[in-house]
Amino acid sequence: MAVSGFEGFEKRLELHFSGDDPALTSTMGLRRLDFSLLEQVLHVVQCSVVSAVANQYFDAYVLSESSLFIYPTKIIIKTCGTTQLLKSIRPLIHLAKNLNHSIITCKYTRGNFIFPQSQPFPHTSFSEEVSFLEDNLPDKLSNRKASVMNSSKSHAWHVFTASVPGSGEGVSAESKAAAYTYTVEVCMTDLDRVLARRFFGGTGNSMTEITGIYGINPKALICDFEFDPCGYSMNGIDGDRYSTIHVTPEDGFSYASFECVGSVFDDDDDLVRMLKKVVKIFRPGKMSVATSTSVANDVSTRVNNAMKMVGMRCRSFNADDFPASGNRKLPIKIGTRRTSCIGLDVYWIETLKQSKGLHTFPFWNLEFPKPKVIKDAALAEWQRNQIFEMQILMSIFGRFILEY
Repeated sequence: MAVSGFEGFEKRLELHFSGDDPALTSTMGLRRLDFSLLEQVLHVVQCSVVSAVANQYFDAYVLSESSLFIYPTKIIIKTCGTTQLLKSIRPLIHLAKNLNHSIITCKYTRGNFIFPQSQPFPHTSFSEEVSFLEDNLPDKLSNRKASVMNSSKSHAWHVFTASVPGSGEGVSAESKAAAYTYTVEVCMTDLDRVLARRFFGGTGNSMTEITGIYGINPKALICDFEFDPCGYSMNGIDGDRYSTIHVTPEDGFSYASFECVGSVFDDDDDLVRMLKKVVKIFRPGKMSVATSTSVANDVSTRVNNAMKMVGMRCRSFNADDFPASGNRKLPIKIGTRRTSCIGLDVYWIETLKQSKGLHTFPFWNLEFPKPKVIKDAALAEWQRNQIFEMQILMSIFGRFILEY
């Protein structure tokens, strides 16, 4: 791995607010924030807007370092590189207050930095980040929890949440609808070198087309952007849901992320299809998947099914509960199950049914298995022909057989 380079792993901040005027809150709310004021906040974070798209539900901005989404009562901002994301908290709370919106929940998440020594204050360590959050959030957000889901040195997951006790009461229609959604965040490293070259040069639109990113969700309106000399970002909007992809393709510290929103009412296969397409586009050597949901729905099973179908082996699984409305924590039932996936063992943790107001963050670390080397050229050619006639699971698994 390179000693230094661009930091692909993003920091992600999600803030929820309540408004005094139900009519404005349900229509525009925080979307009324003046763009010039948003630019000032982003300047503090050390990034800027490079492209934008919007619909009747929310505004989506592609940033010079990742993305910003603004809903009537919610702001999501994720930034990569050496940005100082947490410095946006106070300004955003202040701007929202000027629109008669009061913060009720805060969630901060990130993976393990590839180059932690390059991060500036307040991101030099998770303990420093937590301390900064504690000092800059209003005291009324008294339900707080910080946790490191440390299942891997390279793909650990850091989570901090804070909320107002009883904040689940009297929330907007938007927030009530969001209670039935889940968020999936995928972090991928060691990208396939050939596929990563597609993110060098060219336009954002051509990268979207050539790589097949447009096919992840054909219904989405995509706003994409290319970076010089390499790199790619996109936001997709589909009704009130967003999706986003960010790519750092340089060899030695290659990284890609995919994030999307789903609903518990979706077809179980929808998420499986999307994740299969994402893995096919990047073919990472290692990836982690984190899901967040506040309802009793087994999103983890959907993710696990998708990972098995693309030939990836689950190395570890962690789950934790983060109170969102002052409700008590529920215990986690830990167990192991064993199943066959091309001769591999897959293990996961099974959680108990979650109650309303709790956010669960299941977290996986996965990697492609290292198969035996095929030295015989004729056998390799036969295997190649067989592989391309099979499903994607064997196709991706076979790629590694042929390259080792």
